[in-house]
Amino acid sequence: MDIHDVNSSRRRFLSGMLAVGVASALAPNPLISKVWAAGENPEQWIQSGSHYGAFEAKVVNGEWTETRPFKHDKWPCDMLNAVREVVYNPSRVRYPMVRLDWLRKREKSDRSQRGDNHFVRVSWSRALDLFYEELERVQKTYGSSGLFTGLADWQMVGKYHKAGGAMDRALGLHGSYVTTVGDYSAAAAQVILPHVMGSLEVYEQQTSLPLVIQSSNTIVLWGCDPIKNLQIEFLVPDHDAFGYWQQIKEAVAQGKLRVVSVDPVRSKSQNYLGCEQLALRPQTDVALMLALAHTLYEEKLYDTAFINDYTVGFEQFLPYLLGESDKQPKNAEWAAEICGLTAEQIRDFARLLVKGRTQFMGGWCVQRMHHGEQYPWMLVVLASMVGQIGLPGGGVGFGWHYNGGGTVTSTGPVLTGLGSINNPPEAKYKADFRGASEHIPTSRIVDCLLAPGNKIAFNGETLTYPDIKMAIYSAANPFHAQQDRNRMIDAWKKLETVVVLDHQWTASCRFADIVLPVTTRFERNDIEQFGTHSNKGLMALHQIVKPQYEARHDFDIFAGLCKRFDKETVYRENRDEMQWIQALYDEGVKMGASLGVTLPDFTTFWQGEGYIEYPAGQPWVRHGEFRDQPDLNPLGTPSGLIEIYSKTIAGFAYKDCPGHPVWMEPFERTHSGKTDKYPLHLQSCHPDKRLHSQLCSSEAFRNTYAVAGREPLYISEQDAAARGLKAGDIARVFNARGQVLAGVVVSPDFTPGVIRIHEGAWYSPQEGGKAGTLCTYGDPNVLSADMGTSQLAQGPSAHTVLVEVERYQQKAPQVTAFGGPQTVQEEGASAA
Repeated sequence: MDIHDVNSSRRRFLSGMLAVGVASALAPNPLISKVWAAGENPEQWIQSGSHYGAFEAKVVNGEWTETRPFKHDKWPCDMLNAVREVVYNPSRVRYPMVRLDWLRKREKSDRSQRGDNHFVRVSWSRALDLFYEELERVQKTYGSSGLFTGLADWQMVGKYHKAGGAMDRALGLHGSYVTTVGDYSAAAAQVILPHVMGSLEVYEQQTSLPLVIQSSNTIVLWGCDPIKNLQIEFLVPDHDAFGYWQQIKEAVAQGKLRVVSVDPVRSKSQNYLGCEQLALRPQTDVALMLALAHTLYEEKLYDTAFINDYTVGFEQFLPYLLGESDKQPKNAEWAAEICGLTAEQIRDFARLLVKGRTQFMGGWCVQRMHHGEQYPWMLVVLASMVGQIGLPGGGVGFGWHYNGGGTVTSTGPVLTGLGSINNPPEAKYKADFRGASEHIPTSRIVDCLLAPGNKIAFNGETLTYPDIKMAIYSAANPFHAQQDRNRMIDAWKKLETVVVLDHQWTASCRFADIVLPVTTRFERNDIEQFGTHSNKGLMALHQIVKPQYEARHDFDIFAGLCKRFDKETVYRENRDEMQWIQALYDEGVKMGASLGVTLPDFTTFWQGEGYIEYPAGQPWVRHGEFRDQPDLNPLGTPSGLIEIYSKTIAGFAYKDCPGHPVWMEPFERTHSGKTDKYPLHLQSCHPDKRLHSQLCSSEAFRNTYAVAGREPLYISEQDAAARGLKAGDIARVFNARGQVLAGVVVSPDFTPGVIRIHEGAWYSPQEGGKAGTLCTYGDPNVLSADMGTSQLAQGPSAHTVLVEVERYQQKAPQVTAFGGPQTVQEEGASAA
């Protein structure tokens, strides 16, 4: 999702990234003097990069044999051990494939056969003809509302080879189409925080960690696990944040700094730091925050000056907090019953928050719950009452676990990526949405497919669901990200045609009609930032091996599509891969020159070491300018201040999201002393060994953490014993929505009543294409509910899930998730 420049703090970050400086020149490395090509040099090390880090690959006679971390990454993660398998694994998409019955009957095919994995291999020419014919048919018959594109753009680092850019560039020449707003990661926070703080907050740079280490007395990790999540970044991570977290670990050990993890589970970060935990009951965070605010108010500990000078709406919020409006004070005794803590624990924690400088670090899992908008809003209110927003080492942030949040941003230029076409010709088909909306919230795609024409509320708008007939997915795996897999299978039958571009044979490919094989990052040349928020340097990403099988670059696939309506020349702009990369680099040279930053010419950069490290930037305080001069540096809210009460949101009149933060019961959760049919709360947090569903097909690496060939199920000793489970068992995890198998890991990190299966585990149906069938590998979204967080954000409620677990006593079925399709002849006579 694009990051919008919506406030002065964001502008400060961007200007810092573009500040004047001098690039350092490093000695050339003879091992990577030029990009490798087949037939040259029987053995060499080649530099490349990924979302898991930069690295060098050893290539022997054209084959990638070894991987070692990039020498400028002091904190490499072990996911680099999986990247070679992205190229070489049984799940690789090798050839253009078309679903058998769709090939026979096109839009009149039997869509219940989607997911049964029967595909016909076709030539590239035929595949692109079929793609274009469907694009034409749908645009001509149904208009813009009949076509949908979905992308995540998580699959490719690199400024040129951006799957979303290639797709939008091509389809924009043909016509228009339905798109999405928001994402699965932080949808609720993305919508609420601009109303409260004036910016997205979740994807933006945080206060520099050196200032936190220097100035903070207490760090509160609220559902935030940076040690786990900082392993990956949207661009190529430099992992420098881990050096700062080591300093924090040392400060905790020396008693110089307190870190409190507010989390039902003892996180990887807590275990690394050796810090304290406040183990509340899942989904009760807002109740706890309200009680902390109530204690600060009743004990006169809150910062009245900050509330008066930097916020609006506290007086509208107080009657609810004090119980004057609903006869229920939100005090510590009230919250203790909900949260599973003692009232004294809550009051002591409130007093700690104002005992010196406190830095709140908010994670995203808590907002991926029913009523998830209330959590980030209330955390901002709590931080406002503490009164340290805009001070070094104080205040609140929501991106500490993402993109190297808190690293110091360099003074180097930021290169652009593949953009829109200059002076594009008029599209073949004019926009024609036929009364439907041009966009829908990302996680509402299943609702849209099942009920076209329905109207929903979204952030003050009324959206009308379009009647989508064709979906095109590039760099996306909806059969990982979307909730309630069985409901999704039924919804997918509404689509006449599904096209998926990928390099791994995911469940999304199996539920497609046309599957087009794309190259991996490692079969392409490109350039990229080293460090996302830090922008520490610029890297050449050299092609490691030639494209495997019949895989093509996304850019070339869409160029071939454009050729079929005479727009290939316009699309390509008469540039090949290396000309595009040089053009993007040369733009960076010009940008740097205008700022006094000198970059070498492209040939020197590309054929030399292929790495430039930018001059270091200066430490920075998030919201610091706003605190210094709120009149000159207002927030992007209507008032220019922090909005504890939002007149805008109140005006929407949503019953599930009123004008100030409130506690609302989720549609399901665990309770003290209550016997539930499904008594265990299932967390499906971001994995420790993958990027969402990526790397799950890397078999050797997967086997380092899989249990009995299944995704791990983490469970407490008490819950395991009560169910007769031991480590290494296969368990059935189930509720009314579905059932999965997973391998048992009994862990002291988990409190009774809370279990975890990491998201991104590949969907592995025992019977392909059938709703209700057992998932044999452990996809947690088989169990999750497809319900919007509220009418405001309509985000996913993936973490509002109750389940039961039992030992699986039958013979364990085969895992079906991995490997390629069952290839059949076009006549369907024989199978390979």
